[in-house]
Amino acid sequence: MGNDTHPAPATAILRHEHEVFLRALELLERLGQGLDGGRPVDREALAWLIDFFRTFADRCHHSKEEQHLFPALERHGVPREGGPLGVMLHEHETGRGLLRVMAEGADREVAEAIRAYGSLLRAHIYKENEILFPIAEQVLAEEEQRAIVQAFDALEQAVVGPGIHEQLLAKLAELEGVEKGM
Repeated sequence: MGNDTHPAPATAILRHEHEVFLRALELLERLGQGLDGGRPVDREALAWLIDFFRTFADRCHHSKEEQHLFPALERHGVPREGGPLGVMLHEHETGRGLLRVMAEGADREVAEAIRAYGSLLRAHIYKENEILFPIAEQVLAEEEQRAIVQAFDALEQAVVGPGIHEQLLAKLAELEGVEKGM
């Protein structure tokens, strides 16, 4: 069974990634406010942040959940339909649609999509951190957690490649520094 005093390894990894997403979201929302106000924005930073969310949040983080954590929870009786997993999967799809609008839309549409994405992501992270992950920590045995963490590592290597995670974090820190200096 899960351990109440220490977060389970798989959920600890996902929670840490959530913290990184919230940092990136702050920057994305600032750029969205600039677009909304008709001010010039750093288009390169905007494109990078959209790509960051598509790569790191969607292709990597959500894939970890959809391919490994959620199926493990289903095996322990957590329902997909009419339960928390179905809600999370629906929100992942909604987020993908908003990222498409951000990548392809006109400025006003992009600003609206950023606002919607920010609301969605914050609520989604709250639900996972406060509802879904505590369930996972209760029902998944330690050896299952370890197997999921190994699967996460393999998926990340396959999806983004070796060293890319660190490069993304370094670039995010660089953008945060630029924003603070403005």
